[in-house]
Amino acid sequence: MTVDDKAETKHAYCMLPTTSNLESTELFEMYPTLSSHVLSEESNLIDDLDPKPEDDRKLMRKLGASFFLFGLINNVLYVIILSAALDLVPPSTPKGIIAFCNIAPALVAKVGWPYVLKGRIRYVKRIFGCCILSSLGMLVVALFDSLFARLIGIGLASFSSGLGELTFLQLSTTYAPPSVAGHGLGYFASGTGAAGLAGAFLWWEVRGLGVRVGVGLSSVLPFIIPATYFFLLPSCSAFLYTSLPPSGYESPNGQGPILPYTPLAATEEELGEEEGSFRAGPRKNVSLTFNDKVRLVRPLLTRYMLPLCKYFTNFEYTINQGVAPTLLYPVPSPDRYWLLSKIVQTIRDYYPLWQLIYQTTVFLSRSSISIGIPPLPPNLLPLPSVLQGFILLLLAFESSIGFYADDAEGLSIITVFALISLEGICGGLAYVNAFYRINQEHPDPSSAHNMERAKQEKEFKIGSIGFADSSGILFASLLAVPTELALCKAQTRRGKMLCKEL
Repeated sequence: MTVDDKAETKHAYCMLPTTSNLESTELFEMYPTLSSHVLSEESNLIDDLDPKPEDDRKLMRKLGASFFLFGLINNVLYVIILSAALDLVPPSTPKGIIAFCNIAPALVAKVGWPYVLKGRIRYVKRIFGCCILSSLGMLVVALFDSLFARLIGIGLASFSSGLGELTFLQLSTTYAPPSVAGHGLGYFASGTGAAGLAGAFLWWEVRGLGVRVGVGLSSVLPFIIPATYFFLLPSCSAFLYTSLPPSGYESPNGQGPILPYTPLAATEEELGEEEGSFRAGPRKNVSLTFNDKVRLVRPLLTRYMLPLCKYFTNFEYTINQGVAPTLLYPVPSPDRYWLLSKIVQTIRDYYPLWQLIYQTTVFLSRSSISIGIPPLPPNLLPLPSVLQGFILLLLAFESSIGFYADDAEGLSIITVFALISLEGICGGLAYVNAFYRINQEHPDPSSAHNMERAKQEKEFKIGSIGFADSSGILFASLLAVPTELALCKAQTRRGKMLCKEL
């Protein structure tokens, strides 16, 4: 077995979904007949393992820390680029072009890998590929001054970020029992939220060094991901025999769990970049067809994809890239606003400040699952999108007309602070709850007899809905450009010329 095989085997699928209606013939196909002597020896070995609660807690802490770092590092470059939008393009260039180049390649990655490539996911190759692309992209942004070159670098980092997010969401489904998979997913979402906070804060601190040094320093961050994968992340087999509750997946009719997961060891053979065979279960290559994928996606459209796409398309990124750059006010006077004057020293400080506030509240809400807050009920998943619509209207009104007199910038800043905080809360809840719900969905009974097929179906389903939020962000970035220009014109018509001074 090669080194790459060993690394991939570390995360071979360790869960066999079962249902109460499996026929006995299917069970005989999955499990070879063992003598009572062998079964007795195996039972004694398992008893000798005697898992301790403190060992399980240590494993869960390592799993949570690993997925937190995956989410943090994978997304932090994306946020740094958005936070540095004002510094990466000339003043006359709409900042929405940064959002477009920062999401379009990620959309290509999220569409391409789940829907086009077939067979088993080779996680090691993906992780190294993403690491190299991210570092290269940031170096291009740092070393070249032309707008075209910087957009190319942003595109490389974006493609890597999209593929990385897809990969780690899929990786979370390889753990069992469901409580362990949900634990990893919750901390990954928390890490992506922390990336927003860390990225905005990092750029706030290093922007004085300039694009070349500030962005160049960030090019070393992606190498944390492979280090975490190899040296911190526990293998899924580590959770096979623990004292964790053997909970199963919830049945679709809500009448309690189906039969619990069955842990099995697995090995893997080298069969190409995305293909492999699983020795447990039916011993043949498994690959989902296009029709299989359409069948799996269809029930997800209204349940998860529409709320994510609607949220990101119409609201969040329209606010962040179209409205927020125009929420400008005179520099606060130290006599009237002592604390605010320490934060905002030029009008160019407002946009990074709004990004910092937004990313802070996103982090808090994306951490809701990991800190034990129950997920939203499925029928309330569209609620954050509805609230976001009202926030967009209010912020657009504040930008174009204003709630208060022009000399009451303190009240205006407080109002914008509250609305952007609520925007971040809605954004985090929409993201973490949609992916958590699909991570915890029960396996398809029709594929329960084939562990490798069930594995690929689960990986595809959680990967496929990433297309919804990315496509929404892409459309919103296109909408943000005319939105920013229109709001700036509305301000100049009433004599407010700050947007022209950036």
